[in-house]
Amino acid sequence: MKRSMFAALALAFVFAQAPLQARDATGTLPIPPSGVLGVGEAQLTPTFWIGLQATPDQPILTRAQIDAQNAKLRQLDPSMHDLAALPATVSRAQVAGWIEHRSKRPTHTLFDVHGQPVPKATLDGLMSELALGAIPAQQPVRYGLVVHRAALRSFPTMLRVFSRQGDTDIDRFQESAEFPGTPVAIVHTSRNGRWLFVISPRYAAWMEKKYVAEAPKNVVLGYAAKTPYRVVTGASVRTVFTPEQPAVSQLQLDMATRVPLLTTLPPDQPVNGQTPYTSYTLQLPMRKDDGSLALVPALLQKNTDTAGDYLPLTPRNLITQAFKFLGERYGWGHAYDGRDCSGFVSDVYRSMGVQMPRNTSDQGVSPALEHRLFTAADSHEVRLKAAMQLRLGDLVYIPGHVMMVLGQWQGQPWVIHDVLGMSYLKPDGSTAHVKLNAVSVTPLLPMLYGKDGTTFIDHMTSIVRMRR
Repeated sequence: MKRSMFAALALAFVFAQAPLQARDATGTLPIPPSGVLGVGEAQLTPTFWIGLQATPDQPILTRAQIDAQNAKLRQLDPSMHDLAALPATVSRAQVAGWIEHRSKRPTHTLFDVHGQPVPKATLDGLMSELALGAIPAQQPVRYGLVVHRAALRSFPTMLRVFSRQGDTDIDRFQESAEFPGTPVAIVHTSRNGRWLFVISPRYAAWMEKKYVAEAPKNVVLGYAAKTPYRVVTGASVRTVFTPEQPAVSQLQLDMATRVPLLTTLPPDQPVNGQTPYTSYTLQLPMRKDDGSLALVPALLQKNTDTAGDYLPLTPRNLITQAFKFLGERYGWGHAYDGRDCSGFVSDVYRSMGVQMPRNTSDQGVSPALEHRLFTAADSHEVRLKAAMQLRLGDLVYIPGHVMMVLGQWQGQPWVIHDVLGMSYLKPDGSTAHVKLNAVSVTPLLPMLYGKDGTTFIDHMTSIVRMRR
């Protein structure tokens, strides 16, 4: 009882001090026409933030350190899935557990794109589509490769649903997305046969069957290990248009996608009706009419933003990669062909070979990552001191959100994050509200968390640091 009372008093003290701290952080920063506090044109360039780094090309982690951390992640983090370790069959209880964890019947009213409440009959139908009664006592595990950027859904449906009427950005059935070449384990099929419940290295959810090409386990898992390969280092690239092979024509490949090269074709012979000498010849997965896998050639122009390996994890590369998403529309669960806050930071780090869990709730507490946790007992002063010690690449977590630190400038930390908006106290004491809905650069300290005047740092739950 005494401990909980002390924690409550400590939290109350934090909240009481928050408006003063937010006003102090705001007072020295100009408010530009955009309304985004303290951010001018210079701060929207990677060059500015790279210039603040004393050793921009010094590795933050070596490749060996990254490999060791990735191995630790696969071993210790319960949100990650080692597909190679899956048995040939899994029990009914295991499959049902995966599905029921993801496909929980909504307990509050949801609205469709027209602002109408989703009927009970619709939800009943979705629960029926789970076909839990059709799971055998022992389910053989099948495998496949994702052939197209594909949504991962809470339920086997593309029905978009929302918590509030008129707010159609946050689709509550959207979980994430997987990119071409991602291996998945298939453990169940929806009642109508059009959806698969898949286990990917970072997630478990429903995916449309048309985006998965099935093959034996060794073929699927072997695809990711093929060499040589290209890693997409731009925000996204697209393969060359080809009427000869529509399935791989102008295929979107997002940052961190690794695709093997096909080196056995004669360099002087056309690929899909076009000379390959100005392009890389990729080997991409394609779903045949019977659902099985075919690996086919596709061209990717050499002048697109790719690399022959994962980029070194250096300050320069970290900033450069993050800024390639600057201004991209916020996409909850990788919707809108974009990404959300946790998808943004993980795609950036994955382009340098660093694997991460998908969601903020897992990233911020991962046993494989170096992190500092905060509780209600942590005072405002403790939190502020931690914020002032933040360094480039640190990840700052608050409930439901994550930010990547760009560095310290003008006596305070700055962040780049995929965020819906920002609020801060203006010098006259009024509150400014700016809708962002994009990857944005902002100061951290002035950011208000809610209507009670508390700040983001007062709600910090974790700081993750990718360094040794």
